[in-house]
Amino acid sequence: MYIESVQLKNFRSYEIKEVTFKEGLNIIVGQNASGKTNLLESIYCSGIGKSPRTNNYKEMIKWGNDIAYIKVVLRKNKTLNTIEFSIDSQNKKRIAVDGIPLVKLGEIIGILNIVFFSPDEMKLIKESPQERRRFADISLSQQNKKYFYSLSKYNNILTQRNKLLKEHRDVKALPEMLYGWDVQLAEHGAYIIQKRYEFIDKIKGFAKNMHNELTSNLEDLELEYESKVEYGEIKAMQEAFFDRLRKDFDKDLNLLYTSFGAHRDDISIKINGIDVRKFGSQGQQRSVALSLKLAEIYLFESEVGEKPVLLLDDVLSELDPERRRKLMELSSGLQTLITCTDFDMDIAHNRILIEKEKK
Repeated sequence: MYIESVQLKNFRSYEIKEVTFKEGLNIIVGQNASGKTNLLESIYCSGIGKSPRTNNYKEMIKWGNDIAYIKVVLRKNKTLNTIEFSIDSQNKKRIAVDGIPLVKLGEIIGILNIVFFSPDEMKLIKESPQERRRFADISLSQQNKKYFYSLSKYNNILTQRNKLLKEHRDVKALPEMLYGWDVQLAEHGAYIIQKRYEFIDKIKGFAKNMHNELTSNLEDLELEYESKVEYGEIKAMQEAFFDRLRKDFDKDLNLLYTSFGAHRDDISIKINGIDVRKFGSQGQQRSVALSLKLAEIYLFESEVGEKPVLLLDDVLSELDPERRRKLMELSSGLQTLITCTDFDMDIAHNRILIEKEKK
């Protein structure tokens, strides 16, 4: 899988722009604030259906315009595909694949598989469990559309359940009102947790190997999924999930939100037995985050039969020369798009110069 070209119209800093890429390593060079990150953001939107930087889509429209437009041409399994993505000033998105409009956003998932890494991805390690769940959810959604739809349904059901807890806390029949929501939440929640367990079980071997490479075998990386629902057969997991929801009713009523579920789980990350989420140095946390992202590449290949496109935004400046060299080695064999202000490594690459658009 690789991207052949990207066309932009009124997207972020670009009025009109077309960029062509090659297989292998593509280095996107330019001064700060020239639009390099905007280019990667447009590709991310075309693969995931949303931005990695904002939930306000109007921000992606160039000032003074009503619509932003992205067109990505990619080659997948020797077949040419086009993805068109547009956003209007009313925050509405329109997506078409090979000229056919998509009814549901989820239909875009899995067409252009990407792994994205930027300095902001450090949040994956050092910030809240939400960031680690997000990492698993984005990767799983690209590999499994059923997971994406189940996650969407889970979040919608959770919102409704929390709304009932807040608005009907004094209603005696509230447990009965919640029963149907709890059955659905348990169904989708158990499926999500089961798939996350399996995801971590699959990716941890790849991540361990990547981290060994980046640290010259000096650090041993361990990953485990943390949940109050034990892994097992889906029916048993659903029953355990449902029983816990009913048991925690009084607690949830007092808190006015659902305190248990897939939305509360975490991923344990340890280096040499030490919890890197709390006690890791910045350098260790950066290496672990990069190891996880590189591990995704090999997991994608194992699960879907093709490597994804790797997007690296301003990452090289964060790494020492040895880690840069190893990163280049580990990312060989797939299309890689790297943004930077300068690139002086003696490696064959396609160089793309991005200059600030004149006003």
